[in-house]
Order: sequence, then structure tokens, then C-alpha cells
Amino acid sequence: MGWRVVVVAGESMTPSLRPGDCLLVRTGARVRTGDVVLARRPHAMDGAESESRLLLVKRVARRVGSGWWLASDNAERGLDDSRSFGAVTDADVLGKVVLRYYPWRRH
Repeated sequence: MGWRVVVVAGESMTPSLRPGDCLLVRTGARVRTGDVVLARRPHAMDGAESESRLLLVKRVARRVGSGWWLASDNAERGLDDSRSFGAVTDADVLGKVVLRYYPWRRH
């Protein structure tokens, strides 16, 4: 297990997370339904190899067979979730978001 820092880029997780929010992710952590996770998009949008696949911050909606169904908190803004690419494998879930450390306060 380790740690990773990520910055939210889009609005798919508003109001929970907003663009510019800085997150601390525990890599290799056990995930459960309801957790917010960092995951690798299962299929590259441009046909690129797995190393360059887009990273996503999504909420775990449920376990589906041998994978996870990921959802955006803001369904209207976040169309790039399991509705468009299906369930992700355990290997594609890189870690669990444990802390939003910036900004400290929201107005």
C-alpha cells in the first residue's frame, strides 16, 4: 500500500468534490460500496495503451460479478462512468480517496 495525490479536474463529482480539489488516495486499499475511488478508465478513449488510460475519481455504486460499477455523483455532468464503459476490474481500481486536503474550507 502507498499514497497518491490527485487533483479533481471535472464536475462529475459535484457537490461532493469540485474542480481543483486536492485528494489523498490510499493505493491498494480495500474498497466497499459507497467509497470514492481513483480508477483507471477500462478502455482508452483514443485507443492508447493501458499506461495512458484516463484516471477517474468516482463513487463505487456496487459490486458486479468480478468488477465494480462506478458512478458519478453528478449524473448530468459525469457521463464518463460505468454507464458508458461498464464495470471496472479490481486491478483498475487504484485506491480509495481518504481525504480532501485542499481547499480547507468551502464558501
